[in-house]
Amino acid sequence: VVHDCIEAEDLRESFVSGEEDNGGHLLSNKNIHEINGNWLSSSSNGIHEARLKAKAKRRLRKNSSRDSGRGDSLSDNGDVARGTLAAPTSPKSKLLDRRSRLGKGRGLPKKGGAGGKGVWGRSGEVYEPEQVDEKDPNYDEAQENCVYETVVPPLDERDFEKTVTPIVQEYFEHGDTNEVAELLAELNLGPMRSEVPTLAVSMALEAKASQRELTSRLLADLCGPILSYRDMENSFDKLLRELPDLVLDTPGASQFVGQFIARAVSDRILSKSYIESYKGRVDCKHTRAALDRAAVLLKMSLGGLRIDNHWGTGGGQRPVTQLVKEMNLLLKEYILSGDTKEAERCLRELEVPHFHHEFVYEAIVMVLESKGMKTFNMVLQLLKSLSASSIITVDQMRRGYERVYMDIAEINIDVPRAYFILEQIVDKSFSMDIIGVTIRDLCPCR
Repeated sequence: VVHDCIEAEDLRESFVSGEEDNGGHLLSNKNIHEINGNWLSSSSNGIHEARLKAKAKRRLRKNSSRDSGRGDSLSDNGDVARGTLAAPTSPKSKLLDRRSRLGKGRGLPKKGGAGGKGVWGRSGEVYEPEQVDEKDPNYDEAQENCVYETVVPPLDERDFEKTVTPIVQEYFEHGDTNEVAELLAELNLGPMRSEVPTLAVSMALEAKASQRELTSRLLADLCGPILSYRDMENSFDKLLRELPDLVLDTPGASQFVGQFIARAVSDRILSKSYIESYKGRVDCKHTRAALDRAAVLLKMSLGGLRIDNHWGTGGGQRPVTQLVKEMNLLLKEYILSGDTKEAERCLRELEVPHFHHEFVYEAIVMVLESKGMKTFNMVLQLLKSLSASSIITVDQMRRGYERVYMDIAEINIDVPRAYFILEQIVDKSFSMDIIGVTIRDLCPCR
C-alpha cells in the first residue's frame, strides 16, 4: 500500500510539471501518459525527453516572434537546429534583386551589372567599331565602304495632286512664298516639276483676283531656286493645250491665261520671244485669244501700264486710304451710270467685307453733301440692293450709320442742313427695311 501511494505521488508531480512545460494531457492510467499527441511510457527517460522537446518548441516560438523569422528550428527528428531565415521581401524587390540567391559569391550583381533582360551593358563601357570578320560566310566586301542616305521616292501623277494642292491652298491664305519653296524642296518632284505652275494657275483661274496676284508672285519666286525656265515654258505650253477644257469650267480662262503669260514675260520668267514662237501655228481659238491678250498687254506696258500689279492687291493687304479712294470712285461711277449690278460687282471685287461700313459711311456723306433728290434716291436704292443681296451685312450697315451719327456735328459745320437731311435718310431707310428700329431711334437731332 505504501509503495502504491508513493508511485501515485510521483505521477502527480510529473503531471504538474508536464502541464507547465508543454500543456500535455495525462490520463489516469497507471503507466501510460499522452504528451503532445504521443503515447509514452511512464519511465523517467520518456518524461525527460518530452520536457526537452517542449522547452525547445517554446524557445523556438519566442525567438521567431522576436527576430522575425530568425532563430532555432526543430528538425523532424526532434533535434534543435539553428538556422538563418531570409527576411521577408516584397515581390518587386525580389524581382529587381540581382544578387545571387545561392548564398555564394561576394554579393555583387550578376555579370557585373551587364546581364539580364533590357540591360545595355556595364555603365561606362565604350563600344569600339566592330571588326569585320572576312571569314564570315555573310561577309560582303562591297558593303565595307557603304554610305547610307535617306532617299525620297519621286512623286507620281496621283500623289502629286494630293500633295501639292493643299500647299497651294494654304499659300492662298498666308501668302508666304518662302514656305511654299521649303515644302516643295522637301519633295522629290522629279519629272513632275513642270506641273507645279500648271496646277497653281489652274487653281487660280477659279479663285479671286487677289489670289491670282499671289499666284503670279509665287511663280516669279519659285523660278530659279525650285523651277527652271524650261519648266516654266513647259507649264504654259500645257496650259495653252488644255484651254478648251479650262474654258468649260471658267469662261474667262483664255483672258486670264493671257494675263498670266504677259505677267510672266514682265517678271522675266518667260522669254520675250515666247509669244512670237506661236505665230502661224495656232489652230485653237482659245489659245489664239490668250496669246492675243498677252501681246496686247505687253504693248500697253510700253506705254506705261504696270503689269507687275495687273491683278490688283487683296483687300487685307491694301492701305486704308487706297480703299477709301476706290469706294469714292465706285460711288461716283454709280451716280453717273446708275448700274447697280456693276456697283455690286466692283464692291465684291474689293474683297473687304470687314470694311463695308466705310462704304455705307461714304455713301451717306455723299448724300448729305449733294444737292437735289437724284443722289438721295439712287444711294438709298443701292444700299437697299446691297442689303437684300447680303453683300453688306446687318452689322456693317449698323456700324456705317453709327459712324455718321458720331460725325454729324462736324459735318454740320460744312453742311448747315445736315441734321435735317440725315433725319430724312434715316426715315426713308427704315421704311425701305435697310435699317431697324434700334438704329432709327439712335439718330441724333439738332
